[in-house]
Amino acid sequence: MKKIAFITGITGQDGSYLTELLLEKGYEVHGMVRRSSTINTKRLDHIFDKITLHYGDMTDSLCLDKLLSTIKPTEIYHLAAQSHVKVSFEMPEYTGEVDALGTLKLLESFRKNCPDAKLYNACTSELYGKVVETPQTEITPFYPRSPYGVAKLYAFWIAKNYRESYDLKIKNGILFNHESERRGETFVTRKITLGLAKIKKQIQNGQSITPLKLGNLYSKRDWGYAPDYVYGMYLINQSDLNEDFVLSTNETHTTKEFIELATKECGLNLEWKGEGLNEKAYHNGQIIIEISEKYFRPAEVDLLLGDYSKAKNLLGWEPKVKFPELVEKMMKHDLNFE
Repeated sequence: MKKIAFITGITGQDGSYLTELLLEKGYEVHGMVRRSSTINTKRLDHIFDKITLHYGDMTDSLCLDKLLSTIKPTEIYHLAAQSHVKVSFEMPEYTGEVDALGTLKLLESFRKNCPDAKLYNACTSELYGKVVETPQTEITPFYPRSPYGVAKLYAFWIAKNYRESYDLKIKNGILFNHESERRGETFVTRKITLGLAKIKKQIQNGQSITPLKLGNLYSKRDWGYAPDYVYGMYLINQSDLNEDFVLSTNETHTTKEFIELATKECGLNLEWKGEGLNEKAYHNGQIIIEISEKYFRPAEVDLLLGDYSKAKNLLGWEPKVKFPELVEKMMKHDLNFE
């Protein structure tokens, strides 16, 4: 049987890595992209002629029906979302339309047009939010703390509902933070590596330093490497188990730890002074990092720490890239990024 994959969110970090993986495994790959006045497929440029892209949007059920009825995929990977937590506070209605109701529209189209296919639904550790236990597993109660987390909670439960109501092959992947050289430039890890690379060049060129402005330095996250997690998505969708899986590293690190490793990688001397909003990082007496209230969330998530035991035991999945190597990969890339 010919393997045909349909990916929503194909132009994102995860979508691009997943596309590469599926092509290597002999899939015919289709992806949905939003119409834009600028080209937004740069992560796919190197494989553009090997895939088929279709214009569409998660808010358009007629479009989803047309695509699934035409493509008839054997596997669906639902990655599309308004996935920036801070932005979800500024655009809560849009986030709900795309992340919650968009998932419902995809599931309904899936049920009508290709019910024998397998569907992977991308969920998030933001479901746990104000955590009620540590580490977080597949059975940990949810307590989301942002419009993004709440919308994804709806997506998680509507996927389970369709799975159980219609006997469909639907799996939820609860993925903790995963980063890479392809991470969007507004996400904190990439913002740090790009910002430090810019500062490094300013120092080398004898220019005045433009400090990097950040929010909460002490939130703890379970950070992994995106290609590892994309392989986990693939394993989840191949499994005959219609269940939900946590993918994580079982380690937690602060944003400040990420910064300190990144500055070492690019050869900057770091000295912290002050407390709270007045805390700053200096390099040879010059401010390179300062805190801004602008980047704090209205409701903070202080700690996320996953337990991937189930994925390890039932799927044989484990993360390969550890936190220091992740930071090294991203920092080395962005030192050469134009």
